[in-house]
Formats: sequence, structure tokens, C-alpha cells
Amino acid sequence: MRILIVFFVAHLVCVVSLAPTPCTKKDYGKGSFVCVCNEVSCDTVEANTPLTRGMLAQYTSSSRQHRLDKQVLKFEANATGSYTYTINRTETFQTVIGFGGAFTDAAGINILSLPPKAQDNLISSYFAPTGIEYTTGRIPMASCDFSTHTYSYDDHPNDFNLTQFSLAPEDLKYKIPIVQKAMAISQRNISIFGSPWSAPAWMKTNNNMTGKGSLIGQPGGPYYKTWANYFIRFLQEYEKHNISLWGLTAQNEPTDGEITKFFFQCMGWTPEQQRDFIIQDLGPALHQNGFRDVKLMILDDTRLMLPYWVEKVFISPAARKYISGVGVHWYEDPFLPTLPLDNTHKNFPDLFLLATEACEGSMFYQMDKVSLGSWSRAQSYTRSIIQDLNHWVTGWTDWNIALDTQGGPNWAKNFVDSPVIVNATAKEFYKQPMFYALGHFSKFIVPGAKRISLSESGAVETIETVAFLLPDDSVVLVIHNSLDGEYSMTLHDPDLGYANVKLEPLSINTFIWWNK
Repeated sequence: MRILIVFFVAHLVCVVSLAPTPCTKKDYGKGSFVCVCNEVSCDTVEANTPLTRGMLAQYTSSSRQHRLDKQVLKFEANATGSYTYTINRTETFQTVIGFGGAFTDAAGINILSLPPKAQDNLISSYFAPTGIEYTTGRIPMASCDFSTHTYSYDDHPNDFNLTQFSLAPEDLKYKIPIVQKAMAISQRNISIFGSPWSAPAWMKTNNNMTGKGSLIGQPGGPYYKTWANYFIRFLQEYEKHNISLWGLTAQNEPTDGEITKFFFQCMGWTPEQQRDFIIQDLGPALHQNGFRDVKLMILDDTRLMLPYWVEKVFISPAARKYISGVGVHWYEDPFLPTLPLDNTHKNFPDLFLLATEACEGSMFYQMDKVSLGSWSRAQSYTRSIIQDLNHWVTGWTDWNIALDTQGGPNWAKNFVDSPVIVNATAKEFYKQPMFYALGHFSKFIVPGAKRISLSESGAVETIETVAFLLPDDSVVLVIHNSLDGEYSMTLHDPDLGYANVKLEPLSINTFIWWNK
């Protein structure tokens, strides 16, 4: 009997240790709540472990109570829901690269302002198996507006051989250590890509890292060659810290540098200039220096420029051997149709589309740069991700992974929101509804997943859906209920039957099941 009791107690302890830590809620009157984390406690997500055939897991986040809370359901012989969604495993579309956020100076400054254990909890929340398991990350090459000042890696005029090139103190203190910790704690590969905001001022027509200006001269010339080698040095220096970059974008928002008084770091390009720079300078430099496999992306700007930008670049066959994808920002999405995404994929099916930057609080009409507990911002993220995925986008990378309560630091005072907000004074951080919205995708739709066909019967226009087949043959279905009303739904898998489920009001739901 004593042996049985010991076994039972040990088993109970094991079960308790595996149970997720609940959210400590705090409501700021913005439609929902944040989850408060500190050095003592932080909520976690229940492990996504395979279920037996015929069972499925439902993870729910809602405006009123849930944060990626899990329940287990089963498939049945009959449908009882008012609306039915049927998957088709055999009709597949794009392959997923991943979901993640950016390792900016501001993010690192805020993370390091916390006590060490709270820092670990924040990074774990994003990258650990107990968190939402990001698989992409973006690193600004030198400074951006989310730095405390402007800087480059070589501020020595006429240093065409880059003999004075060196990473900045910000890389060594605020970027590299955070990336290294994320990589160490993650059980998944993280695809890191770099993006430049501006060349050093001495390389530019306006001798300034801000405002209207471009590289001096023409592609193939000394400034363009030096700028291409600047990319190479960046990759090499990060490799010295055991960070091998998966990709690069040729320029962050190349149209910004065509604006006369643009107020933070930028550099102007036309698509023709970018094309010729890649063909004559950047592409050959990558291939000749051992970086042939680095995924080079063009545009890195809003879909307004699609497919025009890609058409102008790919009018030259020589560009095709150097370019892998197209980076897209979300900022004008509410005012633009999805047709540019569809047409870009249709005309250039060998290029991947990747959402490379997004944030709330950036629009001129958003008075609250940081809105603690905003459910509407979680809905905006969810709506954008589902829309992108349904129109050939292969993943979604958020902007800063952490900001302070003002939405910075940002030297240009271009404050915005973030899924994680740090309150250094209180030694705590707040996981916004946006954080969990991202988690409904990042934790479950792993790299290598393929979007699959999903047909609807009696569907509601305000219910948004997307479905994926994962490499292990599991199915993931995300459903967003944007209305303040409960819905009964049926998920139909022709191999397994019908799962009759409920969608809470104002909720995001991820369903996952295995056919084994």
C-alpha cells in the first residue's frame, strides 16, 4: 500500500508540475486585460502534445477570460452545428516560413531593464515550449528609430574598404544577447533576418541618415560596392557570435527615402535601382563570400507597391538567381485589397511572400500609442494574419518584441504598441491580447506547414478562418469570432467525422488534431 501511495503522490506532483501557470489579470478598461508577469510568476501555455486519433484540442483566447486555454474534444458521427467547415488535405497552397518579431535596440533595452528572472520569463514567453514559440526574428542593421540615437557600423568617411567596420555597442548589449538567449531556450529553429534602414551618412547623396537621400553614384560604382560589402561584414560579424542569419531584406521601406523630410533613418530606392544593385553588387557579394543560401528579399514595404515593384525587378532574368522572396509591411492593409498579393504570387510563384513588419498604435488617428488590454488590437492582428495567410503569405513578423509604457524608447518619438509592454519601475511586464493573438498562429503553425483548402457551409462573414496541414500530418485550424455572440460550429474532417464546437464571443480559437 505504501508503494502505491508513493507512486500516486509522485504521479500527482508530475501532473501538477506540467499544468500551465494561469494568467494574473489586470484590467485597464480597454476592452480586455493584460497578463502581469514578474520575476516570481508568469503565465504559460499548456503543451501542444499529440492526441489520440479522433480527438482534438481547442485553444481559446477571448476578450472576457481566456488566454490560450486548452480543452480536449472529440470527433463524432454527426454534425450539430449551424455552420460547417470542411478541410481538404489534398489541396495545398504555400509553405509556412514562420511567425515572430523584431530584436530592436528598444526591445533589448526594455528586456534588460527587468530583474534577471523576469528577463528569462519574458524571453521564455516568446520562445520556450511553455510560451508561443516564435520561429522568425528580425534584426535592424545598425540603428532605426527604435534606437536611442542614429549610428552605423562605419562612420568613417571614404572608408571604402570598411577597415573601420565594427558592430555597435547596441548590437553587443541589446541585440545579440537576446537573440542568443532565444536560440538557447527554443526547441525550434529561428529564422533570423536582417534589414538596413540607412547606409552611413557619408555614403549618401544628402550626407544624412534621415531625409531624402540615396547612395551616391550608380550600381556597380564604389559606393554601391562598399554598401554590398557592408552587408557581408554584418553577416560575418554576427556569425562570430554564433548567429547565422537565414535572410536579408535589401532595404527597409525603400520609398521612405524619397520623402524630403522623412524624420527617421531611411534610404531611397527605385525598383530599378534595387534591381541593378542586387544584380551588380549585392547578389555577387553574397555568392562570392559564402552566403549563397541567405534568403534575399526585395521591397520590405507595403503591398501598395505590388506587383509593380517585383515586375520592375524581375524584368531582368539576372535578378532571379539572387532573390528568394518579397517582404511586405502591413501599414496600409486596411485601405488596400488583397489582389496585389494574389497577383504577385500568380506572376512570380517561385518567390515567397513574407510579412516582415507590423505594429499597432502607428496611425495618426491612434491617440493611445500603447493601449494596455486592447482587444480590438488583438483582433486587428488576427484579421491581418488570417487575411495574409489566405493570400499566399508564408509567415508574419511583428515589430518590437518589447517596449516601455510610452511605446519606446524611440529617438524620433515615433512611439507605438507592442505585444509585451515593460514597466521597469514596477519590475514587471504585461502580455497584451496581441501577444496571445500571435500565439494562436506561432505555437501551432510550424515551419514547413502547408495551407490547405477549407470549404464553408452556412458560414458567417465575420468569422475568419485558415487551415494548415503540418509536417507530422496534424491539422491546424484557426477561427476568429469577431462578434460579441456565441456560435456553434462543426469542423468536418472526411477521415475522422465531425467535431461540434463552440466559439465564445470575441474569441480567437486554434484547433489541432492528428490523423494517426
